[in-house]
Amino acid sequence: MWIDTHCHLDASEFASTLPAIIDAALEKNVRAILLPSVKAADCQQVRNIANQYGQQIPGLVYTLGIHPLYSNQAQEADIAILEQQILQSLTDPRFVGIGEIGLDYFVEGLDPRRQEYFFHAQLDLAAQYQLPVILHVRRSQDAILKALRRRKLPGGIAHAFNGSFQQAEQFIELGFKLGFGGAATYERALQIRRLLSELPIDSIVTETDAPDIPPAWLKDEGIRFNEPAFLPRIAQVLASIRGVNDIEFSQAVWRNAMQVLPRWSVLCADLPHPHLAP
Repeated sequence: MWIDTHCHLDASEFASTLPAIIDAALEKNVRAILLPSVKAADCQQVRNIANQYGQQIPGLVYTLGIHPLYSNQAQEADIAILEQQILQSLTDPRFVGIGEIGLDYFVEGLDPRRQEYFFHAQLDLAAQYQLPVILHVRRSQDAILKALRRRKLPGGIAHAFNGSFQQAEQFIELGFKLGFGGAATYERALQIRRLLSELPIDSIVTETDAPDIPPAWLKDEGIRFNEPAFLPRIAQVLASIRGVNDIEFSQAVWRNAMQVLPRWSVLCADLPHPHLAP
């Protein structure tokens, strides 16, 4: 079985085709998907999607958070709304943590102080409720590491990781796994490929970030958006870069995700041991 630790099933690109997207993922043996929210107003929607399609994708889970790219639109009152949504979700077995949260110092026009306000407030919620976090880390590795060290957190996933080897080691020391996906399928992505090949295998998880971060072949094949059904093909490239076979890689990344997100592990406890379809 394959696992996608970061997939925006609630994105507008999937609004009219979501049942087909789910069916395609199942056909490719993707049996666990993590759906992060990006705005306080979206919390109910991601919860509904996870529960609606959870019978088909038994490992479909969600996290709740405010994405840094939406920090300019967010209001301070959204933190209280988010906390209420977290409290409502604590009894939902498909709720596994807080995210997608973080800092983005690459996109122009975002107020860094406003980003930092929402990021720190959400880290405080994660510490208060002892929930793992799904991190957006874009040209902000050191600032995020500094914030993490100030709190006692249970870890999480640094999604779409593209920092230095030393920064990767620091995230791992703080209890985080590192997400790799379509970006590593590009031959020019030398740093990402180096990280993928040299980091401990127990620090790596797979993701699509669908509909974003398309793998290298999508444009040539005339496909507009990334989707979770492409995860196995992406993961097979990652396994090749890593120098392991597909089954070993599938089992490792599944185990890693379950370890860092304990509520996910409980939900998936009755699933068969991870393996690939014949």
